[in-house]
Amino acid sequence: MGKTEVVEFVIARNPDEASSLPFLLRLPLGANGIALKVRDTWPRIAKVYCHRADVWPEGLEIVERVPVRSCVRRGAAVDLVLDRGRENRSQFVFTTARGREVIFWQTARTAKQARPAVAVPTSRAAGQQLHIFVDSHEQYPWKFSGQQATTSRRPLPAGDYAVAVDGRLVAAVERKSIADLVGTLTSGKLRYLLADLAAVGRSALVVEDRYSAVFKLERVRPSIVADGLAEAQVRFPTVPIVFCETRQLAQEWAYRFFGAAVAHQGELLHGARVELALPAAGPVPDAEPTLAEIRAWALEHDLPVSPKGRIRADVMAAFRAR
Repeated sequence: MGKTEVVEFVIARNPDEASSLPFLLRLPLGANGIALKVRDTWPRIAKVYCHRADVWPEGLEIVERVPVRSCVRRGAAVDLVLDRGRENRSQFVFTTARGREVIFWQTARTAKQARPAVAVPTSRAAGQQLHIFVDSHEQYPWKFSGQQATTSRRPLPAGDYAVAVDGRLVAAVERKSIADLVGTLTSGKLRYLLADLAAVGRSALVVEDRYSAVFKLERVRPSIVADGLAEAQVRFPTVPIVFCETRQLAQEWAYRFFGAAVAHQGELLHGARVELALPAAGPVPDAEPTLAEIRAWALEHDLPVSPKGRIRADVMAAFRAR
């Protein structure tokens, strides 16, 4: 009897250094399998975005090889069960967004986390229509399609998103996934990023996850990340680091933050215009001199003056004409 071939789930490093998706994975589905580019090696704390790969190149640096118990397509999803004790069940969801194919890799826990059972409001932020600038280097940006805002692309000196009043940037927001945040912190780049944000005046770093995700990290010690975040907040107290649970809620927080920043800037400009329009009051008049000061001046200038009582009119006239 011939030897049964072991079906494997394979993850390798993406040789394309310009790609924002650093890994390749091979789903053992069909005769030749399906190759996907992915952000991470497993959806541990959030859904992992995937994109179809054109080919599965030879000579790849393999990260993981895991035997597969089951890999079955069920409608628009592929259920994958690996032959290991932990991190063994996941699902690939094939869907469309704005007319293009979108693939997400999720587990039961990350799928539940992605639906926090809340509905964000549809009212305008601070009662106004916003125009939000998106940094030209931002990949997969927030669209603000559910908020009353328009967007346009431009290079930004700090942050991924910003708003302006009278042509001047008044607020900026940097967006991070938990993986991006950890990578920026451990590489030492977070300090420079926060310094650029602080120079804007009103800014924030918004994380598309819960703070508890920091303590579920497996490839870096959670205490290192927690200490680094605390130090960053002490060094840059004007730039809050906000954990917003999901991408949708992070976008909503940024939208409300921008609305408040634009409204506050409008109040400052209005106050400055009112101040300029007020009539000038002129210089403050000198205080009236006391009788003691007049007597001292008269004695200093050899003018006769009594030590008590009223001062003669000619002495008073000389003092005023001095």
